[in-house]
Amino acid sequence: MENLLISENPLHPLNPCSSHVGKIAAISISKKKGIPKSNVDFAQLIENHGIKGDAHAGNWHRQVSFLAMESIKTMREKGLPKLRPGAFAENITTEFINLPGVQVGNKIKIGNEVELEVTQIGKECHTRCAIYFKVGDCVMPSDGIFAKVVKGGTIYVSDEVRVED
Repeated sequence: MENLLISENPLHPLNPCSSHVGKIAAISISKKKGIPKSNVDFAQLIENHGIKGDAHAGNWHRQVSFLAMESIKTMREKGLPKLRPGAFAENITTEFINLPGVQVGNKIKIGNEVELEVTQIGKECHTRCAIYFKVGDCVMPSDGIFAKVVKGGTIYVSDEVRVED
């Protein structure tokens, strides 16, 4: 029975796929910085730039941001049951990957063509966000992952996401 539970739970530490393969739960973009992003079905990633049409795209090290759906669920349990992907201004919300275990320099591959390189883990929160003031905590400073686009292409919700050392 225990082995069945391990193999069914991709985040279980004894599952050999526990932190390396997952999927995109949501893709989110915005035209302005500092606001929650809107969910879209697909996005175009541009090499050395980021997501086409997103305010955070540009020639810098935080072109694309990631947050795990599991982190959003944690915040829902803390008193924000309607919290949705994109509310933390993350571009890509993943499922079944231990994003907090990802390290700077790891490669993230999405679908068959897109490749990103992790450049930063977490971020300093200079001004507390509305989520922090409502529940006294925010996961983006600790659980958020930032990356630059190494190889561009189109990504879709439900695409496979793989983390490589």
